Amino acid sequence: MPNAIRVHQTGGPELLQWEAIEVDAPAAGQVKLKQTAIGLNFIDVYFRTGLYPAAASPFIPGMEAAGTVIAVGEGVSDLAVGDRVAYAMVMGSYTEERVIDASKVVKIPDNINDETAAAMMLKGMTAQYLLRQTFPVQAGQTILFHAAAGGVGLIACQWAKHLGATVIGTVGSEEKAELAKAHGCDHPIIYTKENFVERVRELTDGKGVPVVYDSVGQATFMQSFDCLQPMGTLVSFGQSSGAVAPLDIGLLSQKGSLYLTRPTLMHYAASREQILTCTSDLFNVMATGAVKIPVNQRFALSDAAAAHRSLESRETTGATVLLT
Repeated sequence: MPNAIRVHQTGGPELLQWEAIEVDAPAAGQVKLKQTAIGLNFIDVYFRTGLYPAAASPFIPGMEAAGTVIAVGEGVSDLAVGDRVAYAMVMGSYTEERVIDASKVVKIPDNINDETAAAMMLKGMTAQYLLRQTFPVQAGQTILFHAAAGGVGLIACQWAKHLGATVIGTVGSEEKAELAKAHGCDHPIIYTKENFVERVRELTDGKGVPVVYDSVGQATFMQSFDCLQPMGTLVSFGQSSGAVAPLDIGLLSQKGSLYLTRPTLMHYAASREQILTCTSDLFNVMATGAVKIPVNQRFALSDAAAAHRSLESRETTGATVLLT
């Protein structure tokens, strides 16, 4: 019988329980997967703590994984037993085996291994929609990306550099500054040592940037507005430091007719067509060598609690995977 991590009540990492589960045969339109690697993301923490409510209890957390198809349901014609596949934004990935809608998975190219696939799907697709759809980055622009040494940040820095942008990024330490720089961040700012608003203004000759990508939330949100040029866009796509307080929208006009958006991958990858477009773009840019996905931490799936502690204490860089 396969095992999974389940959450019976929300709270700390110690509530991630390793338990045996039953996995049904796939129904029509579904496939059954034997998973090999699972991606770790801050959204997993949000569900574990109850910040994001799960649809049922107990629940299996996790939003991305890679593995092999071991059974195919009726009506599935584009996948077969033995295919290597990956997916993102489908709850329940912290498990050795699972059943999932075939429309949610994509085949993994031969040049991408399972660990990289598990690490890249949610974070890579997030970087894709941020840089290519929410605010399409153009060559010659200067952008600010918070948490530049994080899983999404390292991918986004490389991709933005590939698109011809100059990348400013905030990080928390010298080590993370070097890591971000090695992945395309032209100007890493150590926010514990420097005022990032002042530094951004200095780097842009006082003009500010056209876009700020902010997954940090509470700790950076208000200052991010001060980094923008008139009619600039703040893309708030996460809240690792805490939820953002309610905003008087009059602030947007006061600070230069600014734009604010709070996008999620769930809406940018809602349909099969959107998933294929997003992942095709991601796989293509990886095939050029312009974007590499660093897997810097590995934990056993059964040790998910330790992985969560490392993520929440900001000890991790790049991507972390849980291995079955």
